[in-house]
Parts: sequence; structure tokens; C-alpha cells
Amino acid sequence: MTHMPFVKYGALLILSFGGPEGPDEVMPFLRRVTEGRGVPEARLLEVAEHYAHFGGKSPLPRDVRALADAVRKDLSDHGIALPVYVGFRNSSPFVHDAIAEMKRDGVERAVAFATSAFSSYSGCRQYLEDIEKARAKVEAAPVVDKIRPFYENPRFVEAVIDRVRAAISQQSRDELAKASFLFTAHSIPDSMAAGCSYESELRTTMGRVVAALSEQAGGNLADRSALVFQSRSGPPQVPWLGPDICDAIDDLASRGTTHVVAVPIGFVSDHVEVLHDLDVEAAERARARGVTFVRAQTVGIHPAIVAMVRELATAPTQAACAPGCCPRGASQRPASAGVR
Repeated sequence: MTHMPFVKYGALLILSFGGPEGPDEVMPFLRRVTEGRGVPEARLLEVAEHYAHFGGKSPLPRDVRALADAVRKDLSDHGIALPVYVGFRNSSPFVHDAIAEMKRDGVERAVAFATSAFSSYSGCRQYLEDIEKARAKVEAAPVVDKIRPFYENPRFVEAVIDRVRAAISQQSRDELAKASFLFTAHSIPDSMAAGCSYESELRTTMGRVVAALSEQAGGNLADRSALVFQSRSGPPQVPWLGPDICDAIDDLASRGTTHVVAVPIGFVSDHVEVLHDLDVEAAERARARGVTFVRAQTVGIHPAIVAMVRELATAPTQAACAPGCCPRGASQRPASAGVR
């Protein structure tokens, strides 16, 4: 008798932030992201210019759909009949669209995988809120259980390591022995960070990557690695996690560093903040300071990530989020991509 893989759920829902897929969608997208935050129209127009540099669209929706396609194939290859749906927080198909589609297809219970590896309000708790708001719009909606953040998952760590290895493979051993490694993530307000384990989780994953790469990177990598942040938004008087990657580059250059490797550890897929804040702003800052700048790719649809999603979606027991996890933070609006 053939052993059939365990499947507890009737569907897998992949959740992500979303993004515009054409110039006409940019401003509506930015208004949704910043709703209720009092961001001036002039600032939105300024951010819209970032999208204009990349064809008026974000690569994120495309990449998430590619992940969904890869997971569908992987599930099928393993003999698992589990339909895969996609829902975005800020663009179509919205989360309620995906839940309505699942309802039409007869799904009664689904498992949700959010493309956020680390615990924070916008990366975890807000997705739980998105699910419940979406379910409220659909009569007799399917129950949806969200998988908790996966920063410690060995397959995620493996994918990050492979991306860094690919980025540094063309560098000489002498260059790598002198290089500084900047592990970067989206900044969030200090008050939000105080209510979750975002920063400590980032440091945990960074530590595992550093330990695995030290020999290839010329040894002693821990002393040449730092956690930095990017894409801060909000008023300057409100404290956010730092240092900013551009400030870190300035500091390293002032101390004689001539080679920097940026690792976007806090991002699963590319989007405009990765492309603009790293490939444009940070790279330009490095050039201005005479520093060679290399950026590792995000994990995207690395085979280890695809396998991880399958394994998490079909696990006999799910590691669920703790009740009340990842609060927003006192007097803070949620941190959001695209409004830097």
C-alpha cells in the first residue's frame, strides 16, 4: 500500500504585502499602505518616483506568484493534493479575494504561509488581523490557521547561506578577508520592537549564516558582520531601529573598509525598497565613499524555501502564533513598505 502524505488542510494560502503591477496602480497602492497615517501627498509622489525607476511596478507580486507556482509543483511531485491560493495585503488579489475563492471551491480549513520570516507587527500580527478582516467579508468563510514566522527553519537559513555564497563567489580571498558584511532588515519603531523578538530573531539567523560562511569569507567573519536597518518611515522624532545601512557604510569607510557585502536577511523577496534602498541608495553611498558594494539576492524561490513551505503546510502539528503576539506598539502606526 502506498503511503499518502499527511494533509490536515484543504488549501494553502500564501500571504504577502503586495505591490503595484503597473504605473496606474502606484498611487492607489501607496494610499492604501499609508491610510490613516497622515502622510502628505507630496511624500507619496516622491515615493512614487522610486517605482517609476523600475517601470512603475514592484517585482513582489510576480515573485510571490512564482513561489506559489513552485510550491504547487513541489506538492504535486510529492503526491500531495493541496491547492495553493495567493492573497495580498495591499494589492489584488486581496486577502478577502483569496478567501472568497477558497469558499467557492469548497475549502473549509486552510493553512496560511506569510512571506515574513521574522516576528513583528506588520510581519506577523497584522497578517492575523488581515485574515480575520477578510473572513468577516465572506459568509461562512473557511477557517485559516497562520504558520508562525520561520526565521529558525534550517531550510530558510540554508537558502540565505546559498545566496551569500553566490554573491561572494567571484570575490578574491584577499578581498573577502577584508570585507565587512552588513545584514540588513526593514527598520521598525523602537516601541514596536519592544513588544516582539524581531531584533533578536534577526541576530539569531545572522549568527547561523555567519558561522556557516566564516571559512569561505576568510575567517573571523563574526567580527566583520553587523545587523543594520533600512527603509525607515515616519517622523524623525520617533525612534526607530538603527543604524541605517547608509550610515553604517559611512562609518566603515571612515575606518578604512574598502569592501562591503550587503545581505538583505529581513526580506524573502525583492521589492522596490530592496531595489531602491540597497541597489540605488546604499550602492551610491558606497561608491561615493570609495567602497566596493556587493549585494546578495533575497531567497526568493530557492529550492530550500519551496521545500520549507511544503513541509510547514503539511506538518502534522502547526507551530501557531502565541495569543497576542507582536503588538503594534504604543502610539505607533504599523511600519509599512513603500513609504520611506
